[in-house]
Amino acid sequence: MIVAEQKPLDEIKGMIADAEKVLILGCGTCVTVCFAGGEKEVSILASQLRMATRLAGQDKEIREFTVQRQCEYEYNDQAADHIRDADLVVSLACGIGVQTMNEQFPEKRTVPGLNTTFLGQPTEQGVWAERCQACGDCILELTNGLCPVARCAKSLLNGPCGGSQRGICEVYAEKETPCVWHEIYERAKALGRLDKLLELQPAKSWKTSRDGGQRKIVREDLRL
Repeated sequence: MIVAEQKPLDEIKGMIADAEKVLILGCGTCVTVCFAGGEKEVSILASQLRMATRLAGQDKEIREFTVQRQCEYEYNDQAADHIRDADLVVSLACGIGVQTMNEQFPEKRTVPGLNTTFLGQPTEQGVWAERCQACGDCILELTNGLCPVARCAKSLLNGPCGGSQRGICEVYAEKETPCVWHEIYERAKALGRLDKLLELQPAKSWKTSRDGGQRKIVREDLRL
């Protein structure tokens, strides 16, 4: 899932300074799960902005609406009337949702109310951890389901560095972050696949990662 967190209230207040009619638009998928941009968060932010602007003596109309997914045009169509009636839209979606809104409604300015952080997993209540960098060349079969690209501080692909101690990453030692290569070894051992770690692998292709430029997937069998 895409994990995000809300921007500071003062930053959002600065974004809406020149607008009289503001729409807070939530997203009902990933950012709802991580409690950053769902219907509840939209309501809270709208209430905070109403209170803050009134205290500042500003006459602003703060409206709120939530769609299922801001990254798809057909869902945003449900909010079209609210969007067109607003001077400014504050999107509580990931960066994809913000860009989709600006493309779909170019006559309206949509600004981000969230900071998109990573692709992650909820590991416990209130905690999300990065698990994937969407590199486009998945090697999880080789590393027994644990990603060194995302979970190693140095994204090492050939084993642990010399700094990890007692299974703890040297970069985040104060947080006692596990060394993912230690975990990969222990899992390979438990699965009886230690011999696979000794096999030489070709160099990873990074041309499918973000470093190779903007990416796109085209499925001709699904196109109309």
